[in-house]
Amino acid sequence: MKEEVQLVDEQGNVIGYEEKIKAHQLGLLHSAFSLMVVRHTDTGYEFLLQQRALDKYHSGGLWSNTCCSHPRRDEPIQDAVHRRVYEELGIRALSPLQALPAFTYKAYLDNQLIEHEYDHIFVSHCSPDPISPVPTEVRSCKWLNEQVILQLLMREPELFTAWFTDVFNSVRTHLNHCKL
Repeated sequence: MKEEVQLVDEQGNVIGYEEKIKAHQLGLLHSAFSLMVVRHTDTGYEFLLQQRALDKYHSGGLWSNTCCSHPRRDEPIQDAVHRRVYEELGIRALSPLQALPAFTYKAYLDNQLIEHEYDHIFVSHCSPDPISPVPTEVRSCKWLNEQVILQLLMREPELFTAWFTDVFNSVRTHLNHCKL
């Protein structure tokens, strides 16, 4: 069975469906999500990042937010978040998801693919246990504090996925406004 993505208009309304790889070859705007799991420590916030498996269809080996993917046909976006965080990291339970404003981006990736997404951002405040990365999806994962991530983004931005900086900054802005 070929995976499909939900094609959307500029407001995120579903207008059709396309096979996932074809949508990425043509750069068609489609629905996606990015989840960031965070925890508050004595030294501030830590973010659970994943390093994508080396053989992913794009951005293999790059660091990204906790989980990102696409909803399936007629799948509610929050259901897709829960499904994929389990499929990628073995996380069965998250704290209630907080939805942040979505954003649209277009990035030209390796393998001559184009990521053109209407990206729904979600935050979960928890320390999921256990975390069991699935090797075909995730090479590694680790908790990093905000300052370490900011330093890495300044020194070595090429280590991260095309969408990571926008997602990270959105989550940081949200956390600075809500202060746990």
